[in-house]
Amino acid sequence: MRKTTKPGAGAGSRPSRGGLDGFFKISERGSTVSREIRGGVVTFLTMAYIIVLNPLILGFVPDSTGAYLGGGPGDASNLPVIAAGTALVAGLLTILMGAVANFPLALATGLGLNAFVAVAIASQSTWADAMGLVVLEGIIILLLVLTGFRTAVFHAVPQQLKIAISVGIGLFIALIGFVDAGFVTRMPDVAQTTVPVQLGSGGTLSGWPVLVFAVGLVLVVALWVRKVRGAILIAIAATTVFAFVLQMVLGLGRAADEPGGWSLSVPEFSGSPIQVPDFGTLGQFSLFGAFSSLGVVAALLLVFSLLLADFFDTMGTMTAIGAEAGLNDEAGTPPNTQRILVVDSVAALAGGAAGVSSNTSYIESASGVGEGARTGLASLVTGGLFLLATFFTPIVEAIPLEAAVPALVLVGFLMMQQVRGIDWEDVEIAIPAFLTIVLMPFTYSITVGIGAGFLAFVLIKLVRGRVAAVHPLMWVVAGLFLVYFAINPITALLT
Repeated sequence: MRKTTKPGAGAGSRPSRGGLDGFFKISERGSTVSREIRGGVVTFLTMAYIIVLNPLILGFVPDSTGAYLGGGPGDASNLPVIAAGTALVAGLLTILMGAVANFPLALATGLGLNAFVAVAIASQSTWADAMGLVVLEGIIILLLVLTGFRTAVFHAVPQQLKIAISVGIGLFIALIGFVDAGFVTRMPDVAQTTVPVQLGSGGTLSGWPVLVFAVGLVLVVALWVRKVRGAILIAIAATTVFAFVLQMVLGLGRAADEPGGWSLSVPEFSGSPIQVPDFGTLGQFSLFGAFSSLGVVAALLLVFSLLLADFFDTMGTMTAIGAEAGLNDEAGTPPNTQRILVVDSVAALAGGAAGVSSNTSYIESASGVGEGARTGLASLVTGGLFLLATFFTPIVEAIPLEAAVPALVLVGFLMMQQVRGIDWEDVEIAIPAFLTIVLMPFTYSITVGIGAGFLAFVLIKLVRGRVAAVHPLMWVVAGLFLVYFAINPITALLT
């Protein structure tokens, strides 16, 4: 992994010069303004897909009254409204992260959480009720941060388990890159096979978009090993141009409509690239409406599920980002941890209040760190681009995932290298670390990986009679994860 410099340490750190440099500690962290800008742009490019994907997840699910988020009859006319709200909240909260926490971390609507809100909550109540539960969850998690509980739990986690979280996330985002590009696909449900995933389509690579991804991956690796400055950004830009040229010649559609098509965004423009945003989803929430429509017990269990996912996803993400950037201290703690968690908690609340689901920290920020980002200035750049995207959604929608996700595969490799920091001879940490690492990509969930690792850690300590070696908060968290993993039978029993 490329050598990184911790704040105030090593030959690469320099005293800040005041002004922009002094505020963000750019020189002190061994970075430059140009690196921060490049890193911010790369982070935006690797996560801009959320502007397109979030409306697709939320926009076609009717609530219990038959109404659709953002209005309309469910014919896609409501998607621009959701897209505008998604980009607005992502932009504002990412800028807040950069300005308040000075950390290269971007935020946007949480994938997985948005599907949970749509399918498990809104379909049984109303969209306003569902977003009200998201706001309530954000308020609770913010209180947990302000009282110091969330930070205390983070400090109670053993250092090598934090490393395992970073490594697991590295494998996870690499898998995301391969899946989003169509290089790895899910086996059809009708297939009588025990193999859950496969290479390409039917075990072979096919389709021009996969070629775009392969070209992008080869290019970003080649530029990286040659130590070309701006390697990731150059690769994304060049691969996007290649995708546009192919589209002009071939006229491909989306994979959902035709085999071998683009996974999400088609690299072409139709109509004007500029449009005035409609923020019609803002303020569309009812704080306690779900308690009437779903019942008190069911509503509380849903809030708990949202809370636990948000609580630990960000802990894992900020640890991984800080480790890759060389910013974490000897205990594996990023700088300004309390501020990072406060902003992330506000993001959960803001996402619900804006009617676009809970916002959370994005591991795709690692791509910007791989490009050199070390400070909150990169987040300001990313946030600013999200705000611009509210006016330029046609342009954002035209950048294909196949051109951007090669960066995730490279960064996954860089994060994987931290695995050397785990003592694999010590089974008390090796087994929990192993479960943490493998279950994140295998279950497509950071929270599941963390939960399995925590439970294995306390169980092994208990079996070996070393109860006193476990921090009390680890027992509390392990108990919460037991409830989390058993949430469905508990819900059925109580309701």
